[in-house]
Amino acid sequence: MRVAILGYPNVGKSSLVNRLSESREAVVHERPGVTRDRNELPTEWNGTPLTLIDTGGIDLDDRDELAQQIQQQARAALADADLAVLVVDARAGLRPGDQELADLLRRGPLPVLVAANKVDSSLDVALAAEFHALGLGEPLPVSAAQGLGTGDLLDRIVALAPEQQDDPQPPDAVRLAIIGRPNVGKSSLVNRFLGAERVIVSPLAGTTRDAIDLRMRFEGRPMTLIDTAGLRRRGKVGESLEYYTALRSRRAAERADVALVVCDATDGITAQDLRVAELAMRSGCATALVLNKWDLAESLDLEHERVRAHQKLRLRPRVLTASAKTGRHVTRLLVEATALADRSRTRIPTPNLNRFLSEVVAARQPPAGAARGARGTGHRLRLLFMAQTGVRPPRFSVQVNSRPRVTRDYAYFLENRLRDRYRLEGVPVIIDFVERSERRGVRRGAAAR
Repeated sequence: MRVAILGYPNVGKSSLVNRLSESREAVVHERPGVTRDRNELPTEWNGTPLTLIDTGGIDLDDRDELAQQIQQQARAALADADLAVLVVDARAGLRPGDQELADLLRRGPLPVLVAANKVDSSLDVALAAEFHALGLGEPLPVSAAQGLGTGDLLDRIVALAPEQQDDPQPPDAVRLAIIGRPNVGKSSLVNRFLGAERVIVSPLAGTTRDAIDLRMRFEGRPMTLIDTAGLRRRGKVGESLEYYTALRSRRAAERADVALVVCDATDGITAQDLRVAELAMRSGCATALVLNKWDLAESLDLEHERVRAHQKLRLRPRVLTASAKTGRHVTRLLVEATALADRSRTRIPTPNLNRFLSEVVAARQPPAGAARGARGTGHRLRLLFMAQTGVRPPRFSVQVNSRPRVTRDYAYFLENRLRDRYRLEGVPVIIDFVERSERRGVRRGAAAR
């Protein structure tokens, strides 16, 4: 069941959504107008799956362009919902904006519940009675801050649930995070992927504040796009609101399979773009860099940008070009994202890995000589066996005769050869070097026979 949460600015919609979903996914701040795009959060109550759609504050008298886009997003949420919850501020009392929204909802086809928020104690329950005047039935006193009445609200929501529920997203769906600096065109790219104006686009940097999950299908395959707020250098994040939006962007990378790091092609790949890519890679994301606004970058040397990215980033991600404005190469980005997701989930057969290991040793002999902590002197490192132990990200175990003799240089050489052989550019790879004495290996083999 899909539930649209609407209301006048600063009545506590996002706080209520966080309380009902038992999460902190929606950005909350005392400043009005923080939520802008509609944000969908899955939850369940008594076995009934729910999708709560958080929306920006609606002031129907506000003619500002951004306010108008927020209203359009709220109307789209209503069109996509099975039920509407009108959130009002019980402490502020009935306001003209509440009446206008109630009039709008009464003319619509959806059942509507009124949640009188900020009833933080039993002494405040009587404040909800004023909202009978909205003509939408009995208002429910709730407190997003304290949790009072939220169970009753969920009971009422579930009682109105349609018989047929939404199918959950398949567990093998590709989770694709769109991350990058502010104002590089992330939301424009998301809208182009979806073929609709799903998230608000504005020349004003910082328009997106929540990390917003959006479902789609690409060539029959389910995907979840995660649109995120822009990530600036930490030294420039000067207020609590921007800090928390950046934190959600980082968490989005942690729960994604693939991250597209969007860069402004007119600037080239900046130092901050490289930091964002490093953040995605440390989160375990398969990663590619996207030079957006390619239609405006007439003088950019693409080959130079690719060489620079490969020199600076250990995972050597691909550097792609696209234009959200014209649609150029946008489909190719989704093709690359699904390919990266598949590579991060692929298992390589053990015989193939051991043939690869033999070729690596033939191409470059492992280091010889004493190493700090190694037993004996003058012996060469031997790579005995290789197997894959995990996926997402791929993890490999290489058994060696002496772990202290594994140098960082040789480990990087092995990792880079592995990327080249199995097309793991941009995919995080973990290689564990495990010590095993050759004599112990012989004894175990004999026991097995």
